[in-house]
Amino acid sequence: MDIRVGFGYDVHKWSDDRPLILGGITIPHTMGLYGHSDADVLLHAITDALLGALALGDIGTHFPDTDPAYKGADSALLLAKAYELVGGGGFSLGNIDATIVMERPKLLPFIPAMRERIAVILAVELDQVSIKATTSERMGFIGREEGAAVMATVLIKKNS
Repeated sequence: MDIRVGFGYDVHKWSDDRPLILGGITIPHTMGLYGHSDADVLLHAITDALLGALALGDIGTHFPDTDPAYKGADSALLLAKAYELVGGGGFSLGNIDATIVMERPKLLPFIPAMRERIAVILAVELDQVSIKATTSERMGFIGREEGAAVMATVLIKKNS
């Protein structure tokens, strides 16, 4: 069986004039994340992991922040396009495991909706999508509430 593992990492700084979008859903908060697209740090990390699993570069290679076409882009569409490349290579998702790191807001109530949204975007089963959240115990740039980060791992498998 041909399987591949990909790892993705993304970080965005906070912005007081944007909505907080994580996992394709809007989460009530006083700030959002700054970025060229909608700054969905979770979907960006998953997109990078999928692309990395097949050595296809990263999100910036396929959807550069220098391209005005991606200004304010919905990261769900970018994730879907990256997954099309995975499918085009003859692979499908085994599973995703992602961890969001931010001090606030508390994300536990929103994780089920994020998992459902990602499963819909990728047309996979809910149990293939794991999302966890943690803080950095008030240490570093995340602890100072300057930004948020996500680490994501994916396993893809060659279709029979």
